[in-house]
Amino acid sequence: MTIKSKAHIAVISANLLFGINYSMVKMLSPVLMTSFALNLARLAGSVPLFWLLYLLRPSKPGIAKQDIPRFILCAFCGVAINQILFIKGLSLTSTIHGSLLALGTPIFITAAATWLLKERLTLNKLLGLLLGVGGATILIRSRTGHQQGSKVLLGDILIVINSISYAFYFVWVRPLMEKYSAVHVLRWVFTIGAFIVMPVGIFDLTHTDFSVFPPMGWIALFFVVFGATFISYLFNMYGLRHLGPGITGSYIYTQPLFASLIGILFLSEHFGIPQLLAALLTIAGVLLVNRKPSIET
Repeated sequence: MTIKSKAHIAVISANLLFGINYSMVKMLSPVLMTSFALNLARLAGSVPLFWLLYLLRPSKPGIAKQDIPRFILCAFCGVAINQILFIKGLSLTSTIHGSLLALGTPIFITAAATWLLKERLTLNKLLGLLLGVGGATILIRSRTGHQQGSKVLLGDILIVINSISYAFYFVWVRPLMEKYSAVHVLRWVFTIGAFIVMPVGIFDLTHTDFSVFPPMGWIALFFVVFGATFISYLFNMYGLRHLGPGITGSYIYTQPLFASLIGILFLSEHFGIPQLLAALLTIAGVLLVNRKPSIET
């Protein structure tokens, strides 16, 4: 098996883990623990694993003084805000809604890069942004039931903000990835993020009654920490190294498929016409955003 074949398997495995993670989070929050507690538990479990890699493959551990503010900013957007809103939003909405809305992340990244990096906003990118917004609007408006619908609306909005936060992280982390190794950046971003999340999550985590956790609860928690965070990030980095960001990023389209199948099979969720239309609009938008015209005018 070639290195590229292994990289493709690694990336699709990472997105399979991300897809399953939607249902695992739903099993844990808010039934067994709050979103703040789950987020801190996820970081408390994954950060030591990232530092274990340093012990296995020692390298220069520190970061340059001038890069500290950017690392803190990336930790805020990529770990603290991003993950808190993701877990809280997913506890209120469905895995299908959450995964489809997260599919718009590449579109938000394009918008952030246009604003912060002054990248050119082409007609394709503009149309892609409009299609992505249209898909998100259809999905958010497709909620059913008054009381439950209001909760789903809030959850959908939090997922959208989470995706926007991750888009800013993705843009701001690019210079760090060029200067440091990917593992080094993740190690410090997650470590700093853990200290940021600790004040808001420590009370809920210490007051979580782990004695009432069923076996499936422990399996779900282990999966969120080890599978959907540590392993999936390593798989994605392997893909980035051997396939590049374009091919690796395109596999995000598989996440709603995996998340929807797991949600339908185990959480009795429903995939209807609005969800299908939203998915088609969002995917079309992402394709347009990433399309490179043959002639630039």
